[in-house]
Amino acid sequence: MRILLADDHAMVRDTFAAYLEAEGRAAVVAVHDFTSAMKALEAGGNFDLVLLDFEMPGMNGTDGLIAAIRSHPKQRFAILSGTAPNRIAREVVERGAVGFIPKTMGAKSLVNAVRFMIAGETFVPADLLAGRGEGEETEFSRQFSQREREVLRGLCHGRSNKEIARELDLQEVTIKLHVRTLCRKLNAQNRTQAALIARDAGFE
Repeated sequence: MRILLADDHAMVRDTFAAYLEAEGRAAVVAVHDFTSAMKALEAGGNFDLVLLDFEMPGMNGTDGLIAAIRSHPKQRFAILSGTAPNRIAREVVERGAVGFIPKTMGAKSLVNAVRFMIAGETFVPADLLAGRGEGEETEFSRQFSQREREVLRGLCHGRSNKEIARELDLQEVTIKLHVRTLCRKLNAQNRTQAALIARDAGFE
């Protein structure tokens, strides 16, 4: 199988490409943004599946997906994300994506999901469709505002303030203020400890 993978985070891009090549024996073309992905397709690339990061430069969320499908209606597109809320998984499928893959997915699960979508099926993790997992409202998460939960989720995924700011379309100084508030509410000494506390509480 031949995969086009577009993600601006080099570590994620390289890790997923390695998974697909080693576990799935796939040929992977990896690029760093939406524009590069479209150029690869326009150059006549014949891919079994295109994986697009929901938050990368040029993507603009579902707008990028819609534009990609409009330009390449016969191509199969799926979305990758590490921070998008549950509703996005349902929304991108409604807009024409053949699946939604969380960046926390392990190697074997990723390969199985990709094979499933290439076979003509639609893939969305069951816990997202059921409204559980990422974004779940729990006693722990209720102590935070929606924005604080989004920032905390970014911390749990190892994002820098700059990355979180870009993904949430906020100023970096605003993210710093949210991180400070989160540390205070969690009685954490720093962002790393805040993330550890959140993970221990089952927050994702």
